[in-house]
Amino acid sequence: MSLLELIERADERALAAGAVACLERCLPPLAGPDAEPLRPLWASCGNGQDWAIRLAAARTAVDQASVPDGPAALVRAVLGAAPSDFAAVPLREWADACSLVALRVHGRFDAPGGEVPPDEEGLLKAARSGEPAAVGPLVAGELQRQVRILEILAETTGTAGSGAGLREALDLSTEGRRVLRAVMSRRARGRG
Repeated sequence: MSLLELIERADERALAAGAVACLERCLPPLAGPDAEPLRPLWASCGNGQDWAIRLAAARTAVDQASVPDGPAALVRAVLGAAPSDFAAVPLREWADACSLVALRVHGRFDAPGGEVPPDEEGLLKAARSGEPAAVGPLVAGELQRQVRILEILAETTGTAGSGAGLREALDLSTEGRRVLRAVMSRRARGRG
């Protein structure tokens, strides 16, 4: 199943967790290595309890980070657009936006010099639809993580293991965050 199909079929829990997971993996350009501004949101993904309160706390934490232009600004903007309502329709729109932002951020680190590929929109649309697309390795890895997370969450919806599904989504996001941090570190050493 394509990423877009998984987003379309996801419930509130999967949409919220999938969106937060996308942003979690994009934190390296925005926050320090030990910063966890989105961690409170994970606790609300299971049932939406205190979602609006935790979302406000996450926004405040991200707003306190000094954000340069580029990838970090994309992440801050999409977090700012997050819905306060824990409902399927607004969460689906937000999850879709978070998915695109995460792929774009990873694409910036695939490209030499971080420039935007001229055909980025078409490539990402094809990749998210399940069509073959000539995307770089970071984008391909991010796409695989997004699909896997939504699959895990769909498999555990309404089961006794639903909390384990959220934990696995967080673990996959932490792994993706480490990958992006390593790429940024290598790129910085290459410039230095």
